[in-house]
Amino acid sequence: MNSQLKIGLALGSGSARGWAHIGVITALRDIGIEPHVISGCSIGALVGGAYAGGHFADLEKWVTALTWKEIVGFLDMSVMRGGVIRGEKLLSFAREYMQEKPIEALDIPFAAVATDLDSGREVWLREGSLLEAVRASISLPGLFTPVQREGRWLVDGGLVDPVPVSLCRALGADVVIAVNLNGDLLLKHEKRKDSTKETNKKMRINDSLWERVSDTWKNELSERKNTLLKQWLSKRTGAPGMFEVMYGSLNIMQDRITRSRLAGDPADVILEPRLGHIGLMDYDKAEDAIAEGKASVERLKPQLLELVG
Repeated sequence: MNSQLKIGLALGSGSARGWAHIGVITALRDIGIEPHVISGCSIGALVGGAYAGGHFADLEKWVTALTWKEIVGFLDMSVMRGGVIRGEKLLSFAREYMQEKPIEALDIPFAAVATDLDSGREVWLREGSLLEAVRASISLPGLFTPVQREGRWLVDGGLVDPVPVSLCRALGADVVIAVNLNGDLLLKHEKRKDSTKETNKKMRINDSLWERVSDTWKNELSERKNTLLKQWLSKRTGAPGMFEVMYGSLNIMQDRITRSRLAGDPADVILEPRLGHIGLMDYDKAEDAIAEGKASVERLKPQLLELVG
């Protein structure tokens, strides 16, 4: 590998599909490619921050053992405050696996991207609390509550730059390997239209956290959580649920933004794991996502080695 090149890794947004980033980083290291700088958006900020802070193995251990019952436990409901998940439970749990550090003290240069809710401007988080930066970057509208930082309300960076190549270059990268987690989502929706009713039924069951939760644990959840989860996550026959409408709309928006941003500032290599089968809240499908992340590297292995050779 050319030791003079500074390799950058731009990790994109994609909610539960983001565990594929773990597979990507692992596979890159296996072929001798280690990033010198990392930029992350949303779930990419979480994985990238863990790697930059030296807690990558701890994060992988946590996510591969994560169950959907634990995911439900993160739902500290706060709809009146701008989102379903306030985030304190998730962050307190993450602190066990990612020690709080200032971004400036991380092992390698790192930055996260968020969006200023008032102005719509892209915000680069390059200093201060790592966990606060990650929390701001993952604040998907309607799901996580916004984060107030330095007098601004910040939400998910995927609204402005789902795959932060520009930020990666600003950190000093000579070449950028980007990971786009949303490349096959719209294809997935097209396939749904053409599939049989039985296939649709199976996919709906796989994609709906509420349907999976309700079978066994419905009676163990509080009355308030039951009501809100039904409203947000369930699906009715012949029509998508509220959550599917909201997230499907965000998928379309982020796909268009990603295409536009990458056209204006293309990465040197774009990895696109095939993750259309993994839904918004399928955080317990880490093994599937990680395996596909590794597979996406293997598919472009010759191109990657040529890039850094």
